Amino acid sequence: MASDPPPAHRTRIPIPPASVTDPGGDLSDNTDQSSLVPIHIVDDASQLPPEFLNPSAEKQLVIGFDCEGVDLCRHGALCVMQLAFPDAVYLVDAIKGGEAVIQACKPALESSYIKKVIHDCKRDSEALYFQFGIKLNNVIDTQIAYSLLDQQEGKRRTPDDYISFVGLLADPRYCGVSYLEKQTVRVLLRQDPKFWTHRPMTEMMIRAAADDVRFLLYIYHKMMEKLNEKLLWQLSVRGSLYCRCFCVNDNDHADWPPLPSLPESLVAEGYVPVEEILSVLHVPPGKMGRIIGKGGVSITSVKECCNAEILIGGSKGPPDKVFIIGPVKEVRKAEAILRGKMLDI
Repeated sequence: MASDPPPAHRTRIPIPPASVTDPGGDLSDNTDQSSLVPIHIVDDASQLPPEFLNPSAEKQLVIGFDCEGVDLCRHGALCVMQLAFPDAVYLVDAIKGGEAVIQACKPALESSYIKKVIHDCKRDSEALYFQFGIKLNNVIDTQIAYSLLDQQEGKRRTPDDYISFVGLLADPRYCGVSYLEKQTVRVLLRQDPKFWTHRPMTEMMIRAAADDVRFLLYIYHKMMEKLNEKLLWQLSVRGSLYCRCFCVNDNDHADWPPLPSLPESLVAEGYVPVEEILSVLHVPPGKMGRIIGKGGVSITSVKECCNAEILIGGSKGPPDKVFIIGPVKEVRKAEAILRGKMLDI
């Protein structure tokens, strides 16, 4: 019986910290701390692992996750969806496989049995929701986790101080890897916005897509070692709110999975959490300028006085909405200030 041909593309996935005796060094090239795994380009669901396609409580998974596209958002086409497993990376080709291959992934992407580790989930979630009707669920967002870890260590964040993926990779506490090729890809995207639509995918496209997910499981394990139980729960709640953020609908997200419930261990401790919510503020025509202010001064001042995340739809949209995520009291405070700025005086 003939064996399957070896995969044409491979990459290295760092071994989780518990399996590494010496956690130092450059993970991108250290063969002692990483395993060589195949990169599979997928245009049919049959090429994906059965345990991913059929989520179950008996076979729960943690995977690295990301999406690439043309100015990815509700309108910007999703072209590639990357899935990183400990033993392989799958590049799900939405151009060749079409809607069918993405829809086959819907049960997994919406499942509470499969944890998706991603860096900044908002626009990926928006694209999945508006283009494929998928409600991304059970997300661990490493950008949120980084902020919570800073909070746990007593560091004070300034408004819009979000760690980039390149910055996260470079941080020696979590990876310590230089991702120089990312800048090359950004230049190519500016020169050719349809970069991710070209087929067959070039070596650089395959390598860049795999690089965006292959470190995520390692980073996830490093972060989970540091976060206490209360912040882990807050991370899951905030990840759920960020997934919903730009997915504005008419039923206040009633058809989305419920927010994560408080773990029994924290209930037993008598811990009373501060409720966090997502609020979407409609801005009438001609009033967004007042919200933002010259050089962003106005919106920055609101962010500085409210302990909440305040996001503007911007060029990707929706252009007439402000999104506020945080504790109820702080969200209501931000709403009141922003509504005041819209008043005609």
